[in-house]
Amino acid sequence: MFKRLININPDSKHSAFILGPRGTGKTYWLRENFSHAMYFDLLDHEVYTEFLASPARLSDFIPSNYTSWIIIDEIQKVPSLLNEVHRLIEHRGLRFILTGSSARNLRRKGVNLLAGRALTYHMYPLTTVELGNRFNLSFSLKYGNLPSVYDHEDPKRYLSTYISTYLKEEVQQESLTRNLALFARFLETAAFSQGEVLNYTEIAREVGSNRHTIINFFSILEDLLIAYRLPVFSKRAKRDVISHPKFYYFDVGVYRAIRPTGPLDINAEIDGPALETLFLQEAIAINDYFSLDYKIYYWRTRSKLEIDFILYGEKGLYVFEIKRKKKIAPSDLQAIKTFLLDYPMAKCFLLYGGNKTYTDQDIKIMPYELALTELRDILSQ
Repeated sequence: MFKRLININPDSKHSAFILGPRGTGKTYWLRENFSHAMYFDLLDHEVYTEFLASPARLSDFIPSNYTSWIIIDEIQKVPSLLNEVHRLIEHRGLRFILTGSSARNLRRKGVNLLAGRALTYHMYPLTTVELGNRFNLSFSLKYGNLPSVYDHEDPKRYLSTYISTYLKEEVQQESLTRNLALFARFLETAAFSQGEVLNYTEIAREVGSNRHTIINFFSILEDLLIAYRLPVFSKRAKRDVISHPKFYYFDVGVYRAIRPTGPLDINAEIDGPALETLFLQEAIAINDYFSLDYKIYYWRTRSKLEIDFILYGEKGLYVFEIKRKKKIAPSDLQAIKTFLLDYPMAKCFLLYGGNKTYTDQDIKIMPYELALTELRDILSQ
């Protein structure tokens, strides 16, 4: 339904990993673009149990004269299959595409085992480039950009099901934690930290656990590829900046589905993080798909001056501050102007809810939606 930005050369001699959360479209894309490949789905219970009992059986399914691609979907379900994949690459010259929605076992074993023999790709929620004229800011901020929300009759119900059947069951199936009820409470509590600097001790107190367990839970979210912890930008720091990371779920629709809401909730408490999340997921995807090679940070001083996103790489240093408001006051520019005193080479942008583009000193002020759709061009300058 959408032309995705991920690009694997069908004539490549290298095998490939495709990593990405469930629901980002890995399987659909592979079936469309590698329709003639041999396909093994480890979410199929029969296939899963057969390979779990004997990974070596993989070779028995592949004819001796086979030269096309072999796809193994959700390879992390049977990590021991990686040894057999490695053997078949080495001894028979076969080409594999391995997908995964959990990086824990793959980080520990697979990527290292197949280093130099398998290129790594990522699949993300849809970008504005992929959505084209179907991009609707209000819809994206409400339901996110997982492909299925665009053809589902009830996107809200789909996201609720996604949370219960994927996040919680995936954790249970992989035995990532024995206390699923505690982890479920943690998921909701973490949503209140969306776009915030993490305070592990405070979160532990709220869910009735300890700091060590909470740090491990955040690592699990990253291993499941559904969350990011952004480090603080401190290159040649002249000011006293904080050291704790900022937290984001990977998709704004998933964030909204996890976060409990009630009549006393203030829109700004939800809509502000939603704007930041949508920008971040776009920036991460564009950065990877187009090999821009930026590292993504945030910046905050002890005096609470903060910039939402810093992108730093060989192409330059970019600053993005995001505001919901439709009119910008001088005080809204204070953090960026302070940052410019230390990093005068930075290209600075303030994205807001208005509809005019203008410049205030060295800061370009742009409508949020316009900046989102032009982000690739901005970062490629």
